[in-house]
Amino acid sequence: QLQLVESGGGLVQPGGSLRLSCAASGFTLDYYAIGWFRQAPGKEREGISCISSSGGSTNYASSVKGRFTISRDNFKNTVYLQMNSLKPEDTALYYCAAYMTTIQAACVMYSFMYGYWGQGTQVTVSS
Repeated sequence: QLQLVESGGGLVQPGGSLRLSCAASGFTLDYYAIGWFRQAPGKEREGISCISSSGGSTNYASSVKGRFTISRDNFKNTVYLQMNSLKPEDTALYYCAAYMTTIQAACVMYSFMYGYWGQGTQVTVSS
């Protein structure tokens, strides 16, 4: 069974940091681009970052650029999202997702491209 499982969410004060993990089971992530999305109550789902299958290409939404860093460890079959300088507006349910792609292709953050989704992990930024 192909599965993505997010972890690492929680409650953090403004200015704090969290590292989210996205672990795959049932398949290897080697040939998949991975994206992180988030959805806050009453808002549309937002693509915030993605990383190509090789890890050589990354993209970020303007709302998180310079604060968040995506990385992957294909040996551990896991992708990470390091989130620094967190703001209350970062509060949301965070999802990772995957789509199969070629090694050289850059990643995209269009949700319709992603065929596999995790259940999400909640991030709350509040004092």
